[in-house]
This record gives sequence, C-alpha cells and structure tokens, in this order.
Amino acid sequence: MSDTIARAADQVRARAPGASPRIAVILGSGWGEVTAQIQDPVRIPYGDIDGFPAAGVQGHSGELWLGRIGAHEVAVLSGRKHVYEEGDVQAMKVPLLTLHALGCQVLVQTNAAGSLDARMPAGSLMVLSDHINPSQRTPLHGETGAARFVDMANAYDAGLRSTAMAIAAKAGVMLHEGVYVWHLGPQFETPAEIRMFKLFGGNAVGMSTVPETILARRAGMRVLALSLITNMACGLSHETLSHAHTLSQAKASSASAAAFLRDVIAALDP
Repeated sequence: MSDTIARAADQVRARAPGASPRIAVILGSGWGEVTAQIQDPVRIPYGDIDGFPAAGVQGHSGELWLGRIGAHEVAVLSGRKHVYEEGDVQAMKVPLLTLHALGCQVLVQTNAAGSLDARMPAGSLMVLSDHINPSQRTPLHGETGAARFVDMANAYDAGLRSTAMAIAAKAGVMLHEGVYVWHLGPQFETPAEIRMFKLFGGNAVGMSTVPETILARRAGMRVLALSLITNMACGLSHETLSHAHTLSQAKASSASAAAFLRDVIAALDP
C-alpha cells in the first residue's frame, strides 16, 4: 500500500509540479459545481493515478482537481467510490492517503443525505457534529499495531465546524448541525430503519462519508463534513425515493451549496 501511495503522489506531482495542497475536498452528489470555483485548475482523471478507483455512480465525475480556492491550495476529489458499489470499505484509502502525502492536513467532505427531522427539509444544509455507523464496517480492518485504535471522540473538528457556522451566519445561510447515520446501501432505508436511526439520535442518513472520516482521522487529518439534504427519509413523507430523485433535488440546490462551500474553504485555517 505504501508503494502505491508513493507512486500515486509522484504521478500527481508530475502533472501539477509545485502543488502543495493543505486542504483536501471530496465532492458528493450536488456539490460538483464547486470545481468551477477552483482557480488555475489542473485536472487529472482517476484512471491516470495508481490505486484511484473508477467512479461508478452518476453525478460523480472521477477527477482530481488541483488549484486554489481563495488563498488556499486545494486538492479536490470530484466523486468518491462508495462501499455499496463493490463492498470495498477501503475504496477511498489510496486517494485520501495520497492527498495526505501531498501535504493535506484538513479533509472537507460533502454528501447528499435524507433528513430525519421535519425542521430540515430538502434544500437544507447540515454540518456534521458526529456520526453513527450501524454496520460497524471500517476501512481499518487488516491493519496491525496500536495506531489502528483511532480516537473518534472529535471525528468532526469543532474548530472547523465553528468556522462553517460563522460563515453561514455572515451569509444569512441556515446551517443545521447534527448527527449523520451511515447506511451501507445501495437500497434505501426502510421506514422501520429510519425510526430506529431517529431513536439512535440521528438527524440525517446517507451512504458515504463515514469510511473516509475514519481514514482521515487515522492519518491525523482534521475533518469537516457537510450534508446537502435532498429528501425526507423513508416513511417521513410521500416521496418515492430513487437515485434520480436525489440527483434532481441536489441539482436544485447545487449552486447555492457550492457558493457556500467556496466561502467556507476560503475561511479555513489548515
């Protein structure tokens, strides 16, 4: 694995000489317009980098973008490979550790999620304060040594969350704060599962983000994560859930979400 990461980092440096990003970003469904905010971008298809996965979900382009947002150099993963695609919980391990090897100390994650709270309808934004992993799948399986016992008490960095909340207040953006529940998928949740997740203390549910957070914390990176709410979760409305519906709802809010994320990234202290 370490050899693959070293090769991948060298391949990125060859395409973007002098790049020294401090902030890594993963763009989920509805957040792709953020790439239009990157100054002087260099684009590298995942297929050109050793160990990077093929993005197999509509709405995920599968490119690494390097450039600047505000004063910060960034490395933006436009799309992720989900565990539900092939069952590989380590699918994003090489990309994340490659960006860490390039110098990234902060990971900003984004996703599309379903709401468990009527006060947080479609179009809302939520900053993650914590997560729940009901499946207990982890990308750290197979590791040895004491470092695999990662402290998850501050999985989503309080300081980064405070910055996001401050930017939201300044811009007049309603930014909710809550707990994200990772549902493995690809099938949507049942109404009974949603009732259980609400009892657990969840505020939103989605099919990504948690494995990458675990990987980032294992590497010592600070994590900020944002959800774009695309629907009420199963059983909480009369909507018929589908991936097409998720993408349609995400598209309706994508411009405002991207503008907000740009402002947050520009304000971060990596």
